[in-house]
Amino acid sequence: MRRMRILNILCIFCGWALLICCRLTFLQVIEHHKWTERAARQQERTFEVAPRRGILYDRNLQELAMTVLADSVYAVPTEVGANRPADAAILAKIVHTDPDDHFTTEHQILARMMASKNFAWVARKQPPAVVAKIKALNLKGIYFQKEFKRFYPDQQLAAQVLGYVGLDDDGLGGIEQRYDEELHGTPGRVLTAIDARRHVLDSEEHEPLPGENLVLSIDANIQFMAERALDENMERTHAVNGTVVVQDPHTGQILALAMRPTFDPNDFRHTNPALLRDHAVSDVYEPGSTFKLVSYSAALEEHVTTPDAQIRTLGGQINVAGRIVHDDRDAIRYEAAHGNVLSTTEALEQSSDVAAIELAQRMGVDRFYKYIVGYGFGERSGIELPGETRGLVKPPRRWQPTTIGSIPMGQEIGVTPIQLITMASTIANGGMYLPPHVLLESTDDRKGSPKLKPATFRPEAELPNPLPEGAHRVISELTAAEMRRMMEGVVLYGTGRSAQLNGYSAAGKTGTAQKIDPATHTYSKTKYVASFVGFAPVNNPAVTIAVVMDSPAYQFHYGTAASAPVFQKLAQQILEYLGVPHDEDLKPATLVAKDQNAAPEAEDEPQESPEDLNSLFAEVNHLPQDDPLREQADGEGDGQSAGIRAQGSGGTGDAAGQDLTADVMPKTPEAAAPEMEKTGREKTGAEKPDGAVSPSVQATAQQTQTAAPGMAVVPSMAAVTAPAAAPKGSVSVPNKKVAVPSFAGESVRQVVVQAGSSGLAVQVLGWGIARAQAPAAGTMVPAGTDVVVRFTQQPPNAQTSPVAAPADKHAAVAQPAGHPPQR
Repeated sequence: MRRMRILNILCIFCGWALLICCRLTFLQVIEHHKWTERAARQQERTFEVAPRRGILYDRNLQELAMTVLADSVYAVPTEVGANRPADAAILAKIVHTDPDDHFTTEHQILARMMASKNFAWVARKQPPAVVAKIKALNLKGIYFQKEFKRFYPDQQLAAQVLGYVGLDDDGLGGIEQRYDEELHGTPGRVLTAIDARRHVLDSEEHEPLPGENLVLSIDANIQFMAERALDENMERTHAVNGTVVVQDPHTGQILALAMRPTFDPNDFRHTNPALLRDHAVSDVYEPGSTFKLVSYSAALEEHVTTPDAQIRTLGGQINVAGRIVHDDRDAIRYEAAHGNVLSTTEALEQSSDVAAIELAQRMGVDRFYKYIVGYGFGERSGIELPGETRGLVKPPRRWQPTTIGSIPMGQEIGVTPIQLITMASTIANGGMYLPPHVLLESTDDRKGSPKLKPATFRPEAELPNPLPEGAHRVISELTAAEMRRMMEGVVLYGTGRSAQLNGYSAAGKTGTAQKIDPATHTYSKTKYVASFVGFAPVNNPAVTIAVVMDSPAYQFHYGTAASAPVFQKLAQQILEYLGVPHDEDLKPATLVAKDQNAAPEAEDEPQESPEDLNSLFAEVNHLPQDDPLREQADGEGDGQSAGIRAQGSGGTGDAAGQDLTADVMPKTPEAAAPEMEKTGREKTGAEKPDGAVSPSVQATAQQTQTAAPGMAVVPSMAAVTAPAAAPKGSVSVPNKKVAVPSFAGESVRQVVVQAGSSGLAVQVLGWGIARAQAPAAGTMVPAGTDVVVRFTQQPPNAQTSPVAAPADKHAAVAQPAGHPPQR
């Protein structure tokens, strides 16, 4: 019996030992990895050490973006214990200084503390003042950790080019995004062993590898000049946004890329997302007359014309598949004075649409398209910036019959500012297309290393050898030289006089393009893109500059007023900064200003026809289609227009039936004087015996006379006597009618004051002296209506149209002003 008991105990012991062995085998062999990981989690702590992000240098090794150390606050929830809600509330009062920052709210801090036992962020990358306040509290379980923080020492300088980084050092825009992997570096790790009381026993570190440093082609000094000039121009023109690009024409390197409005990448979280957009590579617009450089250079290269070859301008209009395209009034007058025959050079100087279309028709669609593509339009340039668009270029198979009448003058095609300036640089450097670049090199060396040296920009006359990838010849050197000389004529004698420099020759082209109204899907009469692209000096260009202003105030909507002055100021500064030798004699400042203003607002200042002013009046006042004020005086075509109404002493003179539409086009003094005399006698009444004219007759005569070389009174608005309801969105008061006063011959200030005293607003077009208005004086309109008034700098008795061609076009000072929609 005893023996059996011992045997049973032995069997039980063996079974128990077997179970223990099986369990140990299961834990140590089968589940070894699982328990090793659990032990490591309890005994070890692994921290990722962020690498130092690479530095962004300008070409002179000035730091544009760098990494600094900042303190971040974190909590160990198990150590905070039951005080988590109270500590979260206390910390939130200190770190939650931004209402838009949801990361540091009390609710979010407490939620992170409750969700983790070992680690919870309180606030990251805080300023020293905030960190000092938290340290003073001496809260249990609250610790501090050094983190890298991106810092942009020049704040807004080249913000859209550089981009910005997020809280975790991820590039989110510009170069920071495009080269995020290279800039970010490789994270390091710190492995720490701790005991049960969380005391550190040992640690092992794997050092992080810093990111690569990038040297950009940007020159911080030129960038500053460009941004300052753009800031001043934005304030002057009140444009929606503006872009200035400066390029080295012989290498394609971008020296400056400025955009306004802009943002501070140090504080991008409080920025309107629209400001983060890089307009230079992401925005597409119709280039207008600047695209004529493609048309004319292609025609020269294809030998369909020469700079001195004569082009018939057909009276300033051309029929393209049933669509009539016409030059602006200035060009028409200039062409008429020269027998409707211009040289190719003169056609470019006057920005003739008809000539550009004729040249494109001579080449044919396929040959013309070859140069459009050759200049880089319709393809990404490959510039090292994210978000670049191809632009909008239709292949020939999709061209409509009228397309050949649109693209040569810059319509039906979409380009970016980068594409525009690269095209101009191709002409400047002798006809070689060089892809634009903003990155010079990527290196592990830092400033101070003997291996890393500044790449100071010095203008060169030679192209790089070997040529960079993507480079190709578009036009011959001879054609490029001819184009440079023709473009110089644009600045000296044509539409770009406001771009003239002092001591340097300059070449360029202005452009004014109507924007598409998204509501009507037609060209807007109030929104334009004004541009200028050019280079200097002419024979050996040092820099190419493109200026694009989006939707400037209407009086500045033409390229010669909104963009050319920026080129003038910026090019002068850059050339002097670079020490480029003068290729022309220096002039006194007063003489330079006189040369720049010798031509009255040429090319890009439209002289609105009555229909143009009427349409603008209707648009700015949001008039419905059936509003009586929309009636066109010349709409009936029989001369029975509702004419000028002028207030006199004791009543209102009515010149109904008077058709002044033809008189909007200026006449020569010889032709205008008899007609004005006749108008004054036949339309306004008889003279008094003593030769005096009654006040009402005098007022009417004054307006009638100004319809020719002076104030062109637009007889487009009928005298409204029946009440008309104000349209939705209008600021006018429908129950109160006021008579529109005559603004003839008054200054802008006088017009604004007089309109304000009458309860009216003014839409100012141009500057100088009032010459045209819509609606006509005396028209009864609701109070608060916007009256459109056209101003010019021309004296009332000045001759506005040349009666004979000057012997030397270079000596012609007063050239005709105006421009069609795409000049």
